[in-house]
Amino acid sequence: MRKLLVSAALVGSALIVPAAALPAAASVQGHAATASAACTYQRSGNHWNCVTPGAFCPKAAHWKYGYAKNTHRRYRCSEYSNGQWRWKRA
Repeated sequence: MRKLLVSAALVGSALIVPAAALPAAASVQGHAATASAACTYQRSGNHWNCVTPGAFCPKAAHWKYGYAKNTHRRYRCSEYSNGQWRWKRA
């Protein structure tokens, strides 16, 4: 019985995250959330902001222009030969 309790305590202690690691992990996640929230995929009048090149584009964006979230280059929602609509460099 004692051997079982000792092994259960060892397994339980391995699952506990050290308190020193929590603030660093939280700050990394907070920074990533802030960076992604700074630019959201949205329609702005006749064009779209924060598009991802090569990604699928919504039906409302067909034949419209958009600007990449990182490079700010212009892209157009175009239909490929396989019938898919994606953001393509304009």
